[in-house]
Amino acid sequence: MDVHESRKKPALTKKVTQVVTLYDPRVWKEKGFWWTIGLFLVTYFVVVAILGIVWSHSPARFDVREQALSLVDNDTTKLVTGTATAATAIRIAETLLDKPGGYLTNDMTPPGIYLDNIPNWEFGALTELRDLSDSLRNDFSRAQSQSAEDKDLQIAQPQFNYNSDSWILPSTESEYRKGVDALYRYFNRLTDNNALDGQFFARSDNLAVYLQTVEKRLGSLAQRLSYAVGQAHLNTDLAGDPSARQSKPAPDLASTKTPWLQIDDIFFEARGYTWALLHTLQALEIDFESVLKDKNALVSLKQIARELQNTQNPIWSPMILNGTGFGPMGNHSLVMASYISRANAAIADLRALLQQG
Repeated sequence: MDVHESRKKPALTKKVTQVVTLYDPRVWKEKGFWWTIGLFLVTYFVVVAILGIVWSHSPARFDVREQALSLVDNDTTKLVTGTATAATAIRIAETLLDKPGGYLTNDMTPPGIYLDNIPNWEFGALTELRDLSDSLRNDFSRAQSQSAEDKDLQIAQPQFNYNSDSWILPSTESEYRKGVDALYRYFNRLTDNNALDGQFFARSDNLAVYLQTVEKRLGSLAQRLSYAVGQAHLNTDLAGDPSARQSKPAPDLASTKTPWLQIDDIFFEARGYTWALLHTLQALEIDFESVLKDKNALVSLKQIARELQNTQNPIWSPMILNGTGFGPMGNHSLVMASYISRANAAIADLRALLQQG
């Protein structure tokens, strides 16, 4: 055999093998399988990304009077004192559970597991719902300190205090649903004809107690938001009381700065809390109208609601900015703290009006 032919034979055999392999159905079947897997993964990631964008939008505001009317089938004769507040508590709870994406704080799968803005928004709104349900149980539904608790609010209040991130056995959603059901039962008893079952007492002292809790919440949020740029502050914990004592010594001067990765968390927590608080105050304006007019404080509550509306303005930046106080870049946390501080100061004034004889 010629030497050149012996050298060409392996190369020719290799080419023939490649051609046969190319037209082998098993190879095409295998390639089709991997193409299908690749297409599925690309589609999955695109869908997850789109859902993440859609689910990251904060819920819109709602009309508290329309919410109460919808629960009584537009029968205005059933809009008794307390129905606006109870209906608003129901709507806040249902928004947490039924908004696009549902309740995300306890999600263990994409996209919920990597979203953090809305879970922090949920925690803020949940904090206000817990405060409201506590006031409904301990103050608004009771004539005096020795009166019995409402049987359904006695169920609702602890249900909303269940762990906010439990995803199984039992899940957070299932426990909060029980709280919503109890609120519905309380609302229905408010609007029935049984005079001895289901009450809401719109008294100035009840409202003042609730506003005291709100004042502390807003004060804390304003401080945490202002820490976004760092703050050195003097210790005023015992100021004004020479005989006051505290359990542990604290430094006279402390510096506090929010970690960079937590700035947007606090911002959206504040945004969620003020969203829920805005609707609660609008409902209280309806139920406590006569009390507020008697104290000449109705306009004060309206002004507080106006300040809180600013906290819900659209966010045009793709991310929460953290510029220095007077630097070239804006600071969303300081703007939010400004709105909250003004609302907090107005609530302190309103509470003082309510406590006057």
